[in-house]
Amino acid sequence: MSLDDQFEKLKETLNKELNWPTIYMFKFIVPADNRRIALVESKFSDEAIITKKESTSGKYISITIKEVMLTADSIVDKYKEMDGIEGLMSF
Repeated sequence: MSLDDQFEKLKETLNKELNWPTIYMFKFIVPADNRRIALVESKFSDEAIITKKESTSGKYISITIKEVMLTADSIVDKYKEMDGIEGLMSF
């Protein structure tokens, strides 16, 4: 399944299960590098609630971001924006 197909399936699922607008929770893991963490945070508004947790080894940071999203497309667009960040894992 291509990445575009995965995004289409995600949009379908989101539209079935959620009412818009909604608070959506994004979860990411990045290497513990201040530049990458700042890149992730910069993709979200000042109203977003951001929490971070360091891994036991200290090599990675888990970032949870809650933000009001208006549509399923806006969520998919946000994931696409994150694509260029090296070492980023999305959940």
